Amino acid sequence: MAVRQADVVLVGGGVMSATLGMMLRQLDPSLDIVMVERLDHVAHESTDGWNNAGTGHAGYCELNYTPETEDGDVEIARALQINAQFEVSLQFWSYLVEQGILPEPSTFINRTPHQSFVWGEKDVAFLKRRYERLKEHHLFREMEYTESPDDLSEWMPLVVKHRDPMQRVAATRIKHGSDVDFGSLTRSMVEWLETQPNFELMLSSPVHYIDQRDNGRWKLRVKNQKTGELTKLEAGFVFLGAGGGALPLLQKSGIDEARGYGGFPVSGQWLVCQKPDIVEQHDSKVYGKAPIGAPPMSVPHLDTRIINGEPALLFGPFAGFTTRFLKQGSVFDLFGSVRATNLRPMLSVSKSNMDLTRYLIGEVFQSHGDRVESLRNFFPDAREDDWKLQMAGQRVQIIKQTPEGGGKLEFGTEIVAAKDGSLAALLGASPGASTAANAMLNVIERCFPEKLKTDQWQERMKELVPSYGQSLVNDEQLLNRVRERTLSTLKLG
Repeated sequence: MAVRQADVVLVGGGVMSATLGMMLRQLDPSLDIVMVERLDHVAHESTDGWNNAGTGHAGYCELNYTPETEDGDVEIARALQINAQFEVSLQFWSYLVEQGILPEPSTFINRTPHQSFVWGEKDVAFLKRRYERLKEHHLFREMEYTESPDDLSEWMPLVVKHRDPMQRVAATRIKHGSDVDFGSLTRSMVEWLETQPNFELMLSSPVHYIDQRDNGRWKLRVKNQKTGELTKLEAGFVFLGAGGGALPLLQKSGIDEARGYGGFPVSGQWLVCQKPDIVEQHDSKVYGKAPIGAPPMSVPHLDTRIINGEPALLFGPFAGFTTRFLKQGSVFDLFGSVRATNLRPMLSVSKSNMDLTRYLIGEVFQSHGDRVESLRNFFPDAREDDWKLQMAGQRVQIIKQTPEGGGKLEFGTEIVAAKDGSLAALLGASPGASTAANAMLNVIERCFPEKLKTDQWQERMKELVPSYGQSLVNDEQLLNRVRERTLSTLKLG
């Protein structure tokens, strides 16, 4: 059997692999890149529009990014970091639009105000303090705060209509927030890549074998599910961007850096409304506070969505317990991921997170009426018949070994790379797709360090992301220049 030689193999056809493939193609058009995807089309798992929140996660409205401290203050460091990372994605997408690589921006991103909404004395006090802390920073200077019924009727009419007038409520707003159809974005990037030389897309082709040769190059074996044809690949660099499927592949790679990692899978569901008379009354993403015991990705929110060009309202997500690592995965995924090197961390996490497990199982057994009752916290007039249940994507949270040998459950994203830079994997979930450009810059810095030192790659990187190598958190003038361009190019201003 002939071996297909390549410079780069991207495993997974989601937003991460597409972003990395696009960046590498812009940096060096001569690279021979192969993308392999287990399904029969790209962007169909977590990247698909129905499988994620579609929020351009910038820390504007997500209260879990700004935890309250024991002394009553609000920690804003993570919100600043995520906001700056999302600005990197906006810069990269702006470049691709300006070059005609991506189509009209409204096909994948639309201006949708980002709002936080809370009720009750304690949470109102928290939101006001959060606003005061964030407003001091240039990244959040445009944030507004209100407790005014008139303002709220303008900002979020569905949310405040027929609400108890004695209930104390408050909200914040950033007008230039966005709704992102990551599925459409990814498909557009892959479609362009397919028009370029030295790029091959292999669909219906899961990876069955991965191993590193003595010369440092990687051998992979993929099998076409439709034809049964086996293909051997060999590449100098492999990226595992397969969502929940990345962990098992990382384990198969055998790199030392994979030791101790485990996965905690969480399923999700949305309530969806597509009735025009309701949808047209809400034009924002309204985030609240997560219930006690809920994981961060279960922060409730009522969202305007534009998916494949069609408007809808989504509420949720409602989490659930699962043993699958992918929406179209196997119920044995979790059990198959257990290794001698991660058994202790996984047992440690399962023991210390019983409240979370009980919460997830309880979510599974909720009735449609229970879910709509939760929705009424955000939309008092919601009727059961107007909403249907839609499955969301799978998320696999990171279980990471602690220095003491136990385990810790992480709720972010993490890049695991081999020490020789020949392989990298992306693990975890939120904020995920929104920070894909920044994450893939990290991969390039860690896995292509010598090329990145060259003047050619440095100059090209500055064209792709003008703020590259500088801090948007610390440099207000740079942020103003960058944001003016991206809001104009992507029509978010």
